[in-house]
Amino acid sequence: MAENQYTEDSIRSLDWKEHIRLRPGMYIGKLGNGSSAEDGIYILLKEVIDNSIDEFMMGHGKKIEVSIKDNRVRIRDYGRGIPLGKVIDCVSKINTGAKYDSAVFQKSVGLNGVGTKAVNALSSEFKVQSFREGKSKLAEFSRGELINEEDLDTEERNGTLIEYQADPEIFKNHKYINEYIENQMWNYVYLNAGLSLHWNGTRYFSKNGLLDLLERKTKEEEIKYPIIHLKEGDMEIAISHDNHYGEEYFSFVNGQNTTQGGTHVAAFKEALVKTIRDFYGKSFDSTDVRASLVAAISVRIQEPVFESQTKTKLGSTEIAPGGASLKTEIINFVKTKLDNYLHRNSDTAEALLKKIQLSERERKDMAGVRKIARERAKKASVHNKKLRDCRVHFTDDKHESKLDTTLFITEGDSASGSITKARDVQTQAVFSLRGKPLNCYGLKKKIVYENEEFNLLQHALNIEESIEDLRYNKIVIATDADVDGMHIRLLILTFFLQFFPDLVRQGHLYILDTPLFRVRNKKETIYCYSEQERKDALNKLGAKSEITRFKGLGEISPDEFSGFIGDEIRLEPVILNEDTSIPKMLEYYMGKNTTDRQEFIINNLRTEIDTDNDPDGGKTDDDDEGQIEQAA
Repeated sequence: MAENQYTEDSIRSLDWKEHIRLRPGMYIGKLGNGSSAEDGIYILLKEVIDNSIDEFMMGHGKKIEVSIKDNRVRIRDYGRGIPLGKVIDCVSKINTGAKYDSAVFQKSVGLNGVGTKAVNALSSEFKVQSFREGKSKLAEFSRGELINEEDLDTEERNGTLIEYQADPEIFKNHKYINEYIENQMWNYVYLNAGLSLHWNGTRYFSKNGLLDLLERKTKEEEIKYPIIHLKEGDMEIAISHDNHYGEEYFSFVNGQNTTQGGTHVAAFKEALVKTIRDFYGKSFDSTDVRASLVAAISVRIQEPVFESQTKTKLGSTEIAPGGASLKTEIINFVKTKLDNYLHRNSDTAEALLKKIQLSERERKDMAGVRKIARERAKKASVHNKKLRDCRVHFTDDKHESKLDTTLFITEGDSASGSITKARDVQTQAVFSLRGKPLNCYGLKKKIVYENEEFNLLQHALNIEESIEDLRYNKIVIATDADVDGMHIRLLILTFFLQFFPDLVRQGHLYILDTPLFRVRNKKETIYCYSEQERKDALNKLGAKSEITRFKGLGEISPDEFSGFIGDEIRLEPVILNEDTSIPKMLEYYMGKNTTDRQEFIINNLRTEIDTDNDPDGGKTDDDDEGQIEQAA
């Protein structure tokens, strides 16, 4: 065999679009199919909108229009418009953009010179048009390749229009989830008071910034005292306490939603505890101060350093390169502003003190139970047959696969066995339930420690102290699509909603969608996830094709399963709407049989005759797939 030659011909230079398409993760993080808020299609959307936000921050254009139809995205702002002679360069030449001029964009949001280039390269169709003083420049691309350009006269208002369609070759089977985009829109207006943002015809607007954010995220009847809202210069915080377990933070840097926190959140938590201890003159345990806390923090700094390309965790330690310490500035801000606020608002100070003291009593009451449970979990972890762990975890900050880390919660040996054999041992773990878990609705949190299964699940996830230590980015409930499987699914959902709602609110909980049918002939096999997909497959492969109905996960072979939990995985995120009251929802669906629920069941009951006459075989959008998921 001839030896491989390493010569000048072995060296190849990729142009900008080839490099982005070959290594998209370097530019936008993970790809995904839209089931996660951190998937690439939302990063592309954000990169384009960020440029329009930067124009607004500079005082140009108070209105931005966004629309998505048939996976085609359209974004129109009314800023100054890209200079006509640089329209093509700005979307197709790396290291080209106004953000290198620090006098113009000192605290910019977008990727410096990269954002729209990545969108262009990763789109099957991309169009940019700039309008300036009656003149317009139009450029059209396909996968980064310029295919048309025109210079036009126009009567349109100044600004920029971008339209694109994410490339289906790269973002396979992708779809946009409205709740994720709606959350993006709200975050933009909370952080840019006075901005009018329109998405698919709905207007988003905020007058009071983070105060509005917390009012939307909390329930007035559940918070313990009026929201404390503090703002000065480039720092803004809003805080309160309610009844939920754990801590909940909404953090932002230069308008970027840092979902994984970072140095600014760590500094804020330290500053909050220190200020409250000093104000009351008591050495409270930090967990008692922060228990049930809901807070939002926004900072604007020069040249922020993030720990990943998607900018979900801040790594900066300074306000500006060579400038003051970010930690010191945040501590001084909180100490001064919050201390003054509590002195001026004695009722709030008294309510806050009572909440901390209540948390302290609850923690001490549970101390004994926790100790016993920890000992039990420590012994079980040595030979924990319930958990088949993976090698990479969500807490591995430097690892490029951390966002792919997944824990499948399964029921029964057969289902667990199939997933365990088919999984990617690098990033996918399996936790096996032995049967139906306890209905924990209405129970106190000590049941999590007293119930062996719940305690081991909590231990596997590493969320006892804080969900910041969560070991897996995605928690996937993988149960059969029968009545028993649906019941188990609801019981697991109840566990998370009751005791760890932040996991759900932060988008970590999913339902695994597995195929109901396999349709195949001698040449091709199609897996179908619905009755309609089965019909389409039969039309394509022929009426004489073999049809297999999967009744349980254990019936699916490991070889087949590897496709369903690999690149083609279909996950349905469990999303909590802002107007959802968790206590009321759980009481309705998981409490004792109420008259309301009985009436609902009677009114929605379907007989065999109904399903026989139903062309879809009785499968409806809201049939027995778990009412909690729909309510949520």
